[in-house]
Amino acid sequence: MQNTTNTLRQFNDAIETCREIFLKKNRDYGSSWRVLRTISVVDQIFIKAKRIRTVQEKRDQKIGDAISSEFRGIVNYAIIGLIQLQLGTDEVEDLPTEKIEILYNTEVEKARSLMND
Repeated sequence: MQNTTNTLRQFNDAIETCREIFLKKNRDYGSSWRVLRTISVVDQIFIKAKRIRTVQEKRDQKIGDAISSEFRGIVNYAIIGLIQLQLGTDEVEDLPTEKIEILYNTEVEKARSLMND
């Protein structure tokens, strides 16, 4: 039971950091990501995963970003992808922050529930 509690705490901590970044970027840029098609979101996840692998293999970084920020980016792009699948991309509207936060939290809850199962 201790591992389950620890895993859930780690999940919640990681998600909270990701959520803060996501909502801050939303305040700065709005929901501009709504124009992305599903395959473009997948491309962004692939680019971040490839960067992580390159940094890990070469152990050299030209840009000082931490690998952890790339992982957070993957989480947020994955949630964007799930939201896009739910809403579709036919009608691309600028969504209010409150609605985006609800959509984000809904996808996080689905992931948390799946992990707990």
